[in-house]
Amino acid sequence: MQLRYNVRAYPEPGQAIALARAFGCARVVFNDGLRARREARSADLPYIKDGDLQKQVITAAKQTEERAWLGEVSSVVLVQSLRDLHTAYRNFLSSVTGKRKGPKVAPPRFKSRKDNRQSIRLTANGFSVRGNGTVYIAKVGDIKVKWSRPLPSAPTSVTLIKDAAGRYFMSFVVETEPDFLPEMNTETGIDVGLTHFAVLADGTKISSPKFLRRAEKKLKRLQKDLSRKAKGSKNRIKARIKVARQHSRVGDRRRDFHHKASTQIIRDNQAVYVENLAVSSLGRTRLAKSVHDAGWSAFVNMLEYKATKHGRHFGKIGRFEPTSQVCSTCGIKDGPKPLSAREWICRECGTVHDRDINAAKNILAAGRADRPNASQSAGKTRTKVPAQRVEAGTHPGTHTRAEGIQVHYGLEDVNCCP
Repeated sequence: MQLRYNVRAYPEPGQAIALARAFGCARVVFNDGLRARREARSADLPYIKDGDLQKQVITAAKQTEERAWLGEVSSVVLVQSLRDLHTAYRNFLSSVTGKRKGPKVAPPRFKSRKDNRQSIRLTANGFSVRGNGTVYIAKVGDIKVKWSRPLPSAPTSVTLIKDAAGRYFMSFVVETEPDFLPEMNTETGIDVGLTHFAVLADGTKISSPKFLRRAEKKLKRLQKDLSRKAKGSKNRIKARIKVARQHSRVGDRRRDFHHKASTQIIRDNQAVYVENLAVSSLGRTRLAKSVHDAGWSAFVNMLEYKATKHGRHFGKIGRFEPTSQVCSTCGIKDGPKPLSAREWICRECGTVHDRDINAAKNILAAGRADRPNASQSAGKTRTKVPAQRVEAGTHPGTHTRAEGIQVHYGLEDVNCCP
C-alpha cells in the first residue's frame, strides 16, 4: 500500500523565491493547456492528445519569447502540472458519460495567481532525500526539513505545498507493506454524534473537542481586524495571514485528535463498524457548523485506511438502518425519537437505553450480520491501495478524486512534523 508522510519544510529566502517561480510556471502551463483545449472545442476541432498538448504548451512554448522563462524551473514540475489537467479532464468526461460513479464532476477551471494555497509535484527524477536531513529539489536546492521519523522506503514522488498561512510542507508518497497487528477478540460499533464525538458499543464515550467553537472568539476578533484593512494593502495581507494561521491551528488540532482516536480504536478492536452517514447533506442543515467542526468523514476515512494497514476488518452499514429506534436487547422497533431524547425505555422489555450506546450496539449487530456478505478484510486481500493525489488538484481547497484511485483522506496525514 501507499502512504503519505507530511513533513514541515523551511526554505531559505532565495529558495522561497525559486518555489514561487515554480508555482507560477506550473499554474501558467496548466492554464495554457486548459485554454488550448477550450479553444479547440469551440472551433469544433478534435480533442488534443496528451502528448501533443505537452509539446505545444511546454516544449514549443519554451522556444518563444513570451514563455522562455518556463525553462527556469524543472521540466518535471511542468509535466506533472499538465498531468493534473489530463486527470481532471478524464474525470469530467467519465462523469458526463456515466462511467464514473458518485457526484458529478465539473470541468477543470483556470487557476488563479491569487490563490492562497499553491503546490507543485515532482517525481523521483526531480528530487532526492539527502543524508544530512535536507531534500534536494531540482533548480531550487537543498531545503531544510524537520524530520520526526525516517521514511520506511524511498519515496516515489513529493508534493511541495505552501498553505494559506505561509507554511511549507513536503508530502512524500511511500510504498510500504501492511503492518498487521496481533488479532483481537473484540469488535465494536461506533455511533458518531455532536453531544459526544463517538460512542462505542462497549459504552465508551469520546467527548467532542469542538475545536472551531473554542476558537470562535479569537477568530471573530481577527476577522474584524481583517475587514477593517484596505483592500490591496500590506496590512490586509498581514491580517489575512493571521486569520489563516488561526484556522490552520484549528485544523491541525482536529486532525491530531482524529489520528489519536482512530489509532486507539483500531488497535483495540479486530473489527470496526460505522454508519454510512450523508455528511454532505447534514452539512447543509442548521447543524452545519457543528457537523463540519466534528469532521466525521475524515475520521471514518482514517479508520478505513488504518484498518487496511493493520489487517483489521472495517465495515459500513446502511445509513437508513433504524439504529436509534430498535431496542438492542429484544430487537423491537420502538419508533422514531426526537434528538432531545437521550434516554428511552423499551415498551416491550422495559430496558432503559442510552440513545447513543444503544445505537452503537445496533451498528455492531448490523455490521456482524452483513459481514458474511461483504468482501474479505481490506488488510488481507493484498489489494494495492494507492495514496491520493489531491495536493496539486484543479480546485484549490477541495479534494477531487482521481479516476481509478481509491481515496483515503487520512493517508496524507501521517505527519512527521509538529
